Amino acid sequence: MTTPLYAAITLGSNSFNMLVAETVGQQPKIIAKYKRKVRLAEGIQADGSLSEEVLLRGLDCLTMFADMLNKEGVSADNVAVIATATLRKISNSDDFCRRALPILGHPIEIISGMREAELIYQGMVATTDGQGRRLVIDIGGASTEFIIGDGSKVLLKTSLAIGCVTFNESFFSNAPLQQLDFDDAKNKVKKVLGEQLITLKSLGWHCVVGASGSVQSVVELLNHRGLPTAITQDVLLALKQEILSQNDLSMLDIRGLNHERAPTFAAGVAILLALFELLEIEKLQLSGGALREGVLQMLAEQA
Repeated sequence: MTTPLYAAITLGSNSFNMLVAETVGQQPKIIAKYKRKVRLAEGIQADGSLSEEVLLRGLDCLTMFADMLNKEGVSADNVAVIATATLRKISNSDDFCRRALPILGHPIEIISGMREAELIYQGMVATTDGQGRRLVIDIGGASTEFIIGDGSKVLLKTSLAIGCVTFNESFFSNAPLQQLDFDDAKNKVKKVLGEQLITLKSLGWHCVVGASGSVQSVVELLNHRGLPTAITQDVLLALKQEILSQNDLSMLDIRGLNHERAPTFAAGVAILLALFELLEIEKLQLSGGALREGVLQMLAEQA
C-alpha cells in the first residue's frame, strides 16, 4: 500500500518553494522540489500595499505549483501553504489570499514570526547533524529569524525586520556600491537587533547554522571555487571587496555567483558581515533545511 503524497508550500519574501513528499519510516521522503525567485518584498509600495505587478508574479508562481501538484497527484487536503514576512506586512494580503484560493484549492496560512522561527528550527534539526547548543540564523527577503536551541528544545526565538530584499532596496540599489552602503546596512542591523543582541550573546552557543538563500549563495560560490564551505568573517570581507570592485549591479564578474542570487547578494553579504561582527561569530555552516522542511515535518507527523 502506497502512502499518500503531501506538499509543503512556503511563500517567502524572496522565494516561493514547494516540496512534495511521502512518509517512509515515519519521516518525510522528498520526491520533488520546485522553487521560483518571486521577490515579493520588491513590490511593497509606499502606502504599504503590494503592487499589482508583483502580486501577479506571485499568483503566476502559484499557478505553476498547482499544475505540479496535479501532475504529482497530490490532493488539496494534503497541502500546507505557509506565508511569511511580506504577506504579514502588506495591507492587501487578504486580496492576495482570496485570489490565490481558487488557484491552489487550499487557503494560505500567514504565520507569525515566532511560529516561523519554530518551524525553521524544526526543519534544521530534522536535516542537520550536530550536537550542543546551536544558534540558527535564517535571513529571508524581509525578515531574519534567530533561534537558539539545544537538541529539539528551543531556548530563544525571535523574528526581526532584517531582509536581503528590503535591504537591497534601501542600501544596494545604486551602482557602483560603496563602503558607506555596507556601513549603513550594519548600522541598521544593529538598530533593529537592539536589546536582542545582549539576550542572544548572554545565552551563547557552541556553533552557528545559517538557513537561508543568503548563506546558500555564499556556500555555492565557495563550492564552485573548490574552497572550504564554512563561512568566516575573512571569507565575507573578501567577498565584500569583490562586490565593491563591480561596476554594475549584475555582479557578473564574481566567479561562482549564481545569476539568480546576484540581485540580493550584496545585501546578504552585508547582513552576514554585520551579524558576524555584532554577535562575534567565528564560523557559520549551512543548514540542511529550514522553514519548508519544518512544514514538511509537521505534515509527516499529521499523516
